Amino acid sequence: MALDLAILTIGDELLSGEISDTNTRRIAGHLASRGWRIAEARTVADRNADIAQALITMAGERDAVIVTGGLGPTEDDRTARAAAEAFALRLTPSNEALVQIRAYFEERGRVMAPANEKQALLPKGTEVLPNSCGTAPGFSLNYGDTLFYFLPGVPIEMETMLLEQVLPRVQQKFPKAAALRERHIRIFGLSEPKVEELLTSRPMPPGIELGFGVDYPLVIVKLRGSDEALLDRMAANVERLLARFVAARGDQSPAAYMGELLRGKGKRLALAESCTGGLIAQMITDAPGASDYFIGAAVTYHNKAKQAWLGVPPELLDTHGAVSAPCAEAMALGMLRTSGADLALAVTGIAGPDGGSEEKPVGTVFIALACRGGDPVRVQQFEFGGDRHKVRRMTAHMAIDWVRQNLLQS
Repeated sequence: MALDLAILTIGDELLSGEISDTNTRRIAGHLASRGWRIAEARTVADRNADIAQALITMAGERDAVIVTGGLGPTEDDRTARAAAEAFALRLTPSNEALVQIRAYFEERGRVMAPANEKQALLPKGTEVLPNSCGTAPGFSLNYGDTLFYFLPGVPIEMETMLLEQVLPRVQQKFPKAAALRERHIRIFGLSEPKVEELLTSRPMPPGIELGFGVDYPLVIVKLRGSDEALLDRMAANVERLLARFVAARGDQSPAAYMGELLRGKGKRLALAESCTGGLIAQMITDAPGASDYFIGAAVTYHNKAKQAWLGVPPELLDTHGAVSAPCAEAMALGMLRTSGADLALAVTGIAGPDGGSEEKPVGTVFIALACRGGDPVRVQQFEFGGDRHKVRRMTAHMAIDWVRQNLLQS
């Protein structure tokens, strides 16, 4: 059997955009790692009627629902009351929950406020779920054929309780649930329609689902199925077909994959960034152990920094400008010289929204790669579309891909 799972997040602040809903992403990620898929995710406001209606609707459609938010001590924390109303249960004080709340404060030498007693008011007959890192106990209940798990909205509390309390219960309740596994392949340099065209021209065998996602500017190819060996074979086929464009696999980032290649070849990289403002360095150092192959970066945003730190001649800047092929080449060579790296990458451009001209519009970017050993410096001009965020992100990914391609060819 395949599990039909859903997520319900509660909070006015989620709908207003005041805070981002990271809980849905975290829950979905943990479920996916176990081979379970989310059929639905909803967000509702802190209103009893809205919460109750969502619970009633989902009860008739899902095997299990994970609910987060609205278990705090303030007046707008209404989830427990709404659940009681939805399922015609009395809201009663839970001695077990109250003991847990008091213990939390006592262990930390703090005085419990009277308002916290509200968190022990739970629908009658529910199972209390311990919260090891917060004041709000969770609870679970059955309604018809649906299991509901209610967790706090605070991300660290939610995630801890999800791992400690909810997932083991789901596994125990549904021991024979079919677990779908996934293989992800991250593609750079092809559009989503083109990737789909190439892959759908060769139909997948029975038991394998093909899906696509976008994490700009990457296209994520998703293969799903229960047969691990078949999944591996299909993933290998996809990689052979799209070989030149495979930027990373699984949850690995392109920067981390590039780092693996640098480490494997015993080479080190340095950066000279202008329009990206350190974004490439951040992407590289997000991977643990990056110091094995990454020396550092110079964010030379101003021309004076390009001259003083990288030795870019002032007459070059006067003649060609900072956004030019000669400047990018000089930045890469200067970084190669001063850092002692094996490869030096430089980027300079106009990310916008201002600063463009008819000759060099917003989105104009130059990338240069210099390698120790006398090879000519590779320099290329690009015209990237989109807003400032997209131009910078595309520049960073293109730069990382240049290093990857260089290492695969060397």
